[in-house]
Amino acid sequence: MPTSSLKRLLADPDLLLNAVGEGVYGFDTQGLAVFVNAAAERMTGWSAEELLGKSIHAYHHHTHADGTHYPAEECHIYATAQDGKSRQINDEVFWRKDGSAFPVIYTSTPVYKDNELIGAVAVFRDISEQKQHEQALTIALEKIRSLSQQLQAENHYLHSELSAQWQQSELTGDSLAMQRIKSQIGLVAPTDSTVLILGENGTGKELAARELHLQSKRAGRTMIKVNCAAFTPSLLESELFGHEKGAFTGAKDTRKGRFELANQGTLFLDEVGELSLAAQSKLLRVLQEQEFERVGGNKTIKVDIRLIAATNKDLQAMVDAGEFRMDLFYRLNVFPLEMPALRARKDDLASLCQQIIDKANKKLGKNVTSISPKSLRALSDYHWPGNVRELQNVIEREMILASNNTLDFVLSTTQQQDSLDRTNLTLAEAERQHILSVLEICQWRIGGEHGAAKKLGLPSSTLRSRMQKLNIKRP
Repeated sequence: MPTSSLKRLLADPDLLLNAVGEGVYGFDTQGLAVFVNAAAERMTGWSAEELLGKSIHAYHHHTHADGTHYPAEECHIYATAQDGKSRQINDEVFWRKDGSAFPVIYTSTPVYKDNELIGAVAVFRDISEQKQHEQALTIALEKIRSLSQQLQAENHYLHSELSAQWQQSELTGDSLAMQRIKSQIGLVAPTDSTVLILGENGTGKELAARELHLQSKRAGRTMIKVNCAAFTPSLLESELFGHEKGAFTGAKDTRKGRFELANQGTLFLDEVGELSLAAQSKLLRVLQEQEFERVGGNKTIKVDIRLIAATNKDLQAMVDAGEFRMDLFYRLNVFPLEMPALRARKDDLASLCQQIIDKANKKLGKNVTSISPKSLRALSDYHWPGNVRELQNVIEREMILASNNTLDFVLSTTQQQDSLDRTNLTLAEAERQHILSVLEICQWRIGGEHGAAKKLGLPSSTLRSRMQKLNIKRP
């Protein structure tokens, strides 16, 4: 094409305006369209023939992004045609012919002829893709911030756990009772099933929970522990579910709860029998829906957790008494795991003592290597009402007093007398004390899966007959 012909074509304003990628509207002082370029037609779906001589605002600018009415007299484009002032807008939408909207940035510029305002030109650009990128970036940054907060919270939690729990380690012992426990843990650990660990105080319920976590597919994440007996009902709710800033007096910052910290990991609820009925209801919802709200918040937070609970109480008896929700009990009791008392696994005393000695050496700066056979026999003759926790206390106390590498001691007078009293009992007296002890452990529940009759290996009717014969009555 000759150069002169190209110059004539480029001098045609309509041709140039139709070639640009931005939408362009020309309108008079009344807001009526006098020019619509091809890009504007393409973006809005309105043809030039449909818009020329019509109110631009009524076609593509009549409603705000939230769906509320946008009066023409408040329109920035219309205002430019009235007052001759240029404007740049970054937070509005234009509406397409099909009823959909798209975000735009636009400028409205006045047009003068012989110093007289004759109209305005609006140049706009669809920024949908830009908004999508911004939203994706915001989501990514929020995820990074959330992960950073969770990592900080987990690190703080782990540091406090390490400083407080010197004696925590793997389950120790090869007695038949412990072999059975380890076998059960091996079966249930790889699943996501809820486990309810039962047993007296000091039997190692937390150790079993840690072993379940370490053998699970969540072992790479954190196991978060909550002692339900350590908090009042109101504080426990905040501890479990977190709280928003200002949710209550003293809530100066937003705080994540243990459920959020345990996300994709394991949550261990110790002493779950201490939960209030209100907390039980919220816990049940989390187990069912895997979601909750922080205290003082209305945002639903979704979590993926594996729950392990532990108690020394008879939850079935609490259900019968109306103190524990039946539906929550069945949710928790998917796989019950009963930790044996130390008196039922005395074959493990030697290995337990060695483990405790090794741990206490680091804590106390000692170099004790073993325990004498005489001391081990004394430990074996004792009935250990405080279980492994009591054994830890006895060993640690003797290590503090020890002056050589071998522990050689006798039990305290009280412990000796208690053991001696038991050896001097008649058969009937020993039977009576044993039945009383088991009844107290079972909270005087006779029948059922966790009742005293089953622990004693007796039918319920036989146990009741023995109780009557031995004059055993509930206090």
